[in-house]
Amino acid sequence: MDAALRQKLDDLPVSPGVYLMKDREGEVVYVGKAVNLRSRVRSYFQPSTSDTRAFVPFLDELLGDIEVILVHNEKEALILESTLIKRHKPRFNVMLRDDKAFICLRLDERHPYPRLEVVRRMKRDGARYFGPYSSATAIRETLRTINRFFQLRTCTDQVLAKRTRPCLLFQIKRCPAPCVYEVPQEEYRRSVRETVLFLEGKEPELVEGLRLRMKQAAADLRFEEAAQVRDQVRAIEKTLEKQQTVFGEQLDQDVFGFWREGPSLVIEVLFVRTGKLISAQSFPFTGQEFPTEELLASFIDQYYATGAAVPDEVLLPVVLEQADFTSEVLSERKGRKVRVMTPMRGDKKRLMEMATKNAEHAFLESKKKNRTNEEILERLQQRLELQRLPRRIECFDISNFQGTMVVASQVAALDGEADKARYRHYRIKTVEGQDDFASMYEVISRRVARGDLPDLLLIDGGKGQLNAARAAVKDAGVLDQVELASLAESHVVGETADGGVKRSPERVFLPGKKDPLVLRPNSAELFVLQRLRDEAHRFAITFHQKLRRARNFQSILEEIPGVGEKRRRSLLRHFGSLKRIRSATAEEIAEVEGFNLALGKRIAEFLARPEEDPDRDSELPEGAAQSMDAAAEVAEAVQDPDQRLSDEEEAIEAVSEVGPQSTGTGRID
Repeated sequence: MDAALRQKLDDLPVSPGVYLMKDREGEVVYVGKAVNLRSRVRSYFQPSTSDTRAFVPFLDELLGDIEVILVHNEKEALILESTLIKRHKPRFNVMLRDDKAFICLRLDERHPYPRLEVVRRMKRDGARYFGPYSSATAIRETLRTINRFFQLRTCTDQVLAKRTRPCLLFQIKRCPAPCVYEVPQEEYRRSVRETVLFLEGKEPELVEGLRLRMKQAAADLRFEEAAQVRDQVRAIEKTLEKQQTVFGEQLDQDVFGFWREGPSLVIEVLFVRTGKLISAQSFPFTGQEFPTEELLASFIDQYYATGAAVPDEVLLPVVLEQADFTSEVLSERKGRKVRVMTPMRGDKKRLMEMATKNAEHAFLESKKKNRTNEEILERLQQRLELQRLPRRIECFDISNFQGTMVVASQVAALDGEADKARYRHYRIKTVEGQDDFASMYEVISRRVARGDLPDLLLIDGGKGQLNAARAAVKDAGVLDQVELASLAESHVVGETADGGVKRSPERVFLPGKKDPLVLRPNSAELFVLQRLRDEAHRFAITFHQKLRRARNFQSILEEIPGVGEKRRRSLLRHFGSLKRIRSATAEEIAEVEGFNLALGKRIAEFLARPEEDPDRDSELPEGAAQSMDAAAEVAEAVQDPDQRLSDEEEAIEAVSEVGPQSTGTGRID
């Protein structure tokens, strides 16, 4: 070890704090906390150390510097450690990979007409939070029930303030339309109270109140209202009976269990709310050689730091040294006492056993799935004659509209599963017009210049696209570092005897091979390639549609006389979308900063005229424009990136009911 670094270790303070270990390039590789910094850090370099983690024996050669941050006590060190791990993502720390896995419902009862919002993180903002929910499907089912029987509004505050006529939900009796009509506050508040009881699982209190209202309505000869309340009671009983009561205490609890085999493990969380088990979630990890206690402690810290709802009790399968400090931190976040314990008997012990059993099941299922995926990749390697197993595959596709606005997409798969962190969008910069080969050359050149190459680059197209990609890889000097293949879609080759369409098989082109390879139809290895190719195609198309809509939106605003760039920005910031600007009256436009009534009338008249640009509607498939407008409204309802319903796959599912189009997400290169 460097002498200066050795001296730094000797000079470390004996105070509590956090230490950051950096490699010789200055990258933070490990973050830890300690009551006594000097004692803890120096213990790593003792010959008799009991620390069995894989990186510890290499610290002498790896370490370039150690930075320390002093705090007052271990509780502060615990909070700071979690923050620094999330910021630096050190490769030797336990990392909670998915920090978007906790979906909750938010209800702000201070609003005159509260609504339920889907959020990812809880905040100390005075609102009430319900959850977490294990999936977007579960939360949509809950919202569907509430929307049908409790009829809270679903529109945003902005829409509530601007809407001039009720929407479809009012027509189908799923919203009282407080945006337009004078809905009595007490009547709406009653629906809010009933919604809270439903979300808290307080079935007896809720059903009793509804039955009294049903009897009162019947006594007053309001039979239609009585029948509606009767149906509401039946639906609530049917929904809540799915939640199994596990024991008598009416507590909110998070129950953690784990199952591990060597460096691979699954942590399972059971969510118990008011004494009822409502859902569970699994978190798989691989390559973790940490002691179980340290791994679980780090997971707990990061889990709640991401904004997960804090319960009354946290039940753990092992005793943590820092349990008291974790309890203090969680109590501060919740605003009242939170107990962190390891139960040894009784109902709580039974809950722990249930969590462990679920963790074992999830581990075995994951292991089985991984084994199946590896077998498929081995067959793919054999069929394509690849030098190495294609664990990481990236697929590229080019998209354009009549030779304009050429874009490309990059999607990725890791061990046969989508790796969305590596999804990318590209705007073609150097190619004029429609030239798929030159565009592919540019995209692959830019991709390989970034390094960190996959095992296989898959190209959407035939031999021409493959040769362009190969030329880019060769010119970059990395031809021996990555393998290439392209997948060409089937095409019509004639008619069948009964008058149907006859199509060619899908073909795989390989560098240096004259004839394409035809994989067996419906085989697992072909499906892996098809799924990636179709995902790349979808990802490129959705990005292209987004750009076209932005172009059309911008072009329409640019045509308005007397509206320059500054005023266009003001309009967009005030109304949020072209659709809302179109529906605004001259008086509403005049309220925007920098506008007056005369200009408002001119803009309203201009936007009221029929659209003459055929490109605005003809560029989309029939019905797609309406579907995309509906999808845009869904997106506008969740504007905060931290409050999105789910990742891209779940967002697509969320708008599937309004049409075939979907909105893609990803980083633009």
